[in-house]
Amino acid sequence: MADLLNMKHASFKKPLTIAFSEITLKKKDALVVGVLEDGKLTPTAAEVNIKTDGILARAVSASRFKGANAEVIELLAPHNISASRIVLLGLGKPETITETTVQSASGSLIGKLMFSGVKNISVVIDPLERAKMEATSMAAHVAFGAQLRAYRFDRYDTKTPPDKRPSLEELTVMVADPENSERKFASLEKVAQAVCFTRDMVNEPANVIYPESMVKRAQHLMKLGVKVEVLGVEEMTKLSMGAILGVAKGSVREPQLLILQWNGASKNIKPAAFVGKGITFDTGGISLKSGSDVWRMKGDMGGAAAVIGALKALAARKAKANIVGVAALSENMPSGTAQRPGDIVTSMSGQTVEVVNTDAEGRLVLADALWYTQDRFRPQFMVDLATLTGAKVTALGFEYAALFSNDEDLASKLVDAGREEDEKLWRMPLDEAYDKYIDSDIADVKNVGIARNAGSIAAAKFLQRFVNDVPWAHIDMAGNAIIDKDRPTVPKGAWGFGVRLLNRLIADNLEQK
Repeated sequence: MADLLNMKHASFKKPLTIAFSEITLKKKDALVVGVLEDGKLTPTAAEVNIKTDGILARAVSASRFKGANAEVIELLAPHNISASRIVLLGLGKPETITETTVQSASGSLIGKLMFSGVKNISVVIDPLERAKMEATSMAAHVAFGAQLRAYRFDRYDTKTPPDKRPSLEELTVMVADPENSERKFASLEKVAQAVCFTRDMVNEPANVIYPESMVKRAQHLMKLGVKVEVLGVEEMTKLSMGAILGVAKGSVREPQLLILQWNGASKNIKPAAFVGKGITFDTGGISLKSGSDVWRMKGDMGGAAAVIGALKALAARKAKANIVGVAALSENMPSGTAQRPGDIVTSMSGQTVEVVNTDAEGRLVLADALWYTQDRFRPQFMVDLATLTGAKVTALGFEYAALFSNDEDLASKLVDAGREEDEKLWRMPLDEAYDKYIDSDIADVKNVGIARNAGSIAAAKFLQRFVNDVPWAHIDMAGNAIIDKDRPTVPKGAWGFGVRLLNRLIADNLEQK
């Protein structure tokens, strides 16, 4: 059967057109005005309220709408207003407005109106007293949040009729200084595009995204100035990468080690390095997974997808930093040639690994990728991202990713970046006492710890053995690659978790000003 990759599919996904303009009440379709907490109308909302004989104030007082952040209420517009409907958008308290609250409000608005029949919406952003954000910045983040929420993955949907598909086509953000807002949005737009690119990879089925095709998706980054290298089986064999090669043994798909380099700063500045787990489908191998949710394992390459997406964002906005991205790509399949529980492999570091459980494969591919990265590039620091352990989901659920690090400064910067981008991290212990969990009787280390005990910590301790003294952080993002419910700026499906986080880390801490 032919791969879907080689079949033609019509996509009904139309990118949301975003524009900026000066404030006017002559726009048709939906006019969106802000309301602060406790029902206080923003200046334009107050003007509309006067023009409509108090209809906005009456709507607020007669409903449960209080202007809390991301609350939305729709009204039919009276005859003396050009718009067909008026939408009240809650902004919360002005002193608590931040980039993420603005994005959440905008995303919630898009989620509310996307299928409403409305084609065009105009959002008015007024300057607000006591607000820490200027109106121009708020307008840019309204556009950013909208672009993130308007994402759709429907290229294989051929049956849904047009009247059931999204109607929303255009968003106009109205603000006193539209040119300034548009300039501020230009960089954010590059990040949003990278997030959506990452979501596409994670949403694709595993017969479309596999090691070789994932490399092909990444090759378009060369147009942005990214250097792209690929190591295949022959090259990895020469480098003695027995850990990643062992994982790939059960699949007909050959593994790939993808290396991306963006050099936006001086040559004498060491790069930062991002390393991603890229298991394009994880059956568990011989230690076969059970249950009805195995389809989710198409997203087990979410860490690698985030690394590729982050490099896309950084290159597209011409970040003044040197960055290396390494993605360890493989399938983990059961077959007559597959790695067996109890096998011992020799990693590139020379350390031998007892493979107690073939479903603990992500740490194996990362072991060789981390060692290769620190050995070749001597980076300032390394951050790896991986959908690594079910234990992480048990501990933290779906709101936070788990953070492990051997460096306090790096950990602090990552936590800050996660908070600013609503990709939150929770610091977990990396105490030496946990080393004994992965001691092997017959090899240097085993790939799993003690059953049902500190599983995510044991995995992190395993990875730590392959980083030497490089400042390093491990982000276990299990449960964050694919989500089951809409979030304000993330539709159900692939999150794109990690792209914004890594971009913010570099923007705030590494870029040359």
